Amino acid sequence: MNDQPAVISPPMARRTMLAAALAAVVVPLSGCGGSAGEAASVAPRESVTPPASGRPSASPEGLTPEPPAQDLPAPDEAIPKDPKRLADALTRTAGRLRDAIDDWRRTGDPAKGEAPEPVVLLSLYEQRVYRHLARNPTVASRTYGKLPKDMAARARDNVTAIRDLLSLAHPVSGPIKIKVESPEPADALLADFRRAERRFGVEWEVLAAVMLVETKFGRVRSPSYVGARGPMQFMPGTWKAYGMGGDIDDTGDALLAAANYLHASGAPGDYRRALYAYNHSQAYVDAVLLHARQMKRDIRNYYAYYTWQVYVITTKGERRLTGP
Repeated sequence: MNDQPAVISPPMARRTMLAAALAAVVVPLSGCGGSAGEAASVAPRESVTPPASGRPSASPEGLTPEPPAQDLPAPDEAIPKDPKRLADALTRTAGRLRDAIDDWRRTGDPAKGEAPEPVVLLSLYEQRVYRHLARNPTVASRTYGKLPKDMAARARDNVTAIRDLLSLAHPVSGPIKIKVESPEPADALLADFRRAERRFGVEWEVLAAVMLVETKFGRVRSPSYVGARGPMQFMPGTWKAYGMGGDIDDTGDALLAAANYLHASGAPGDYRRALYAYNHSQAYVDAVLLHARQMKRDIRNYYAYYTWQVYVITTKGERRLTGP
């Protein structure tokens, strides 16, 4: 990994970062981790350490070819303003995303490499729609009523979770350095989640939701503004008590420690109490549980979350920091 930070100005941020190189920055929360989150506060200019490249291709020779790029939504595809058209676009995108994830799991190898382009682009468009709805509650309410029942429930959970996390973000104007690296492959992470679940009884979906909110599945490697470290954002004192002698920056060790801490704090009997101990915010607790619920309903939602891009909030407004 390149340890020399590269300064990226706003117009260049998206063009110079790989799709899987999702950065996040600090959300000002307290608790076990300082929490690098889904929505974060950064300056108009960021210093970013780009992730290492060289992972295997997600589309090895001989596998089912990906759809032509023109059949996929562009990274900045327009979002319809009319609730009916928006609902139609969201329904269509969700169906195509499920199919793309099924193809990835069937003909690709989520245990190696990065997500294929169809999953990345369809997931990005869906995420952008959710973020639009999170910032426009009236439009969101009208859109839910035009969606199929199961799709409406999924959209409502995701939009509410994003809105909860946005409520915790505070834009700043000063510069901030962000060190990121590519996440471990999706199925390698899934194996770590399940190993922690077997040992401590904490559901893997809850652990995955915490990691999604904290560091976007380990992409963030910078300490938080309060000194929390690692893929699960542990404060040094909490790590000393629950890290079991492991490495705070190692994903497997960090997941075991998080499961250990959540179990000691009340999980699985009382997830709300345990998550509030992890981070003292009811909005944080709600967001984690909403994302976890969606992963329990359909494991494909885990793979979609795995490819979510990171957005940042500056004093000049929200923009996407990473992605295609």
